[in-house]
Amino acid sequence: MTRIIGGSAGSLALDVPGTGTRPTSDRVRESLFGALESADAIRDAAVLDLYAGSGALALEALSRGAASADLVEKSPRAAAIAERNARKVAAAAGPSARARVHRTAADAFLRTTGGTFDLVFLDPPYDLGETELAATLALLSPRLNEDALVVIERGARSPEPSLPPGLVPLRSKRYGDTTLWWAEAD
Repeated sequence: MTRIIGGSAGSLALDVPGTGTRPTSDRVRESLFGALESADAIRDAAVLDLYAGSGALALEALSRGAASADLVEKSPRAAAIAERNARKVAAAAGPSARARVHRTAADAFLRTTGGTFDLVFLDPPYDLGETELAATLALLSPRLNEDALVVIERGARSPEPSLPPGLVPLRSKRYGDTTLWWAEAD
């Protein structure tokens, strides 16, 4: 079962698509959000979750005090589940919590959005090629506020993501079959 771990919606169960997505494990999310809270990167942040699936990453941030969460998911079925989860978490997080689900591909969203973001999660399918990921990161870079954090989740066997100008690597951490790569807007 996937659930919100902490914050105002803590312990709230989230629906997950039956197939086609790979939810980030509770263990990885708990470690990730502990580090993000230590860095004071969540409170009042504008959050973007590309390849959102169930929306667990952005909605965890919303539960912990992010100002807004934009969830981007191209699968109609997964986007419908993310919308349901977003309504539940927003209701628990209070009237100021704003969550929006965008049913579109990550690159299409980045080409058309006028928004800028403080905290971005990218959890693409593990079979997404490195060239495609690099193109998405290049589209993302101009949409980042100063000192924005970007967290990329990839398979442990994937190479380090190729970062475009405007993003600098911070660190990486491996959790079993998953590696989180951190970058910061410069």
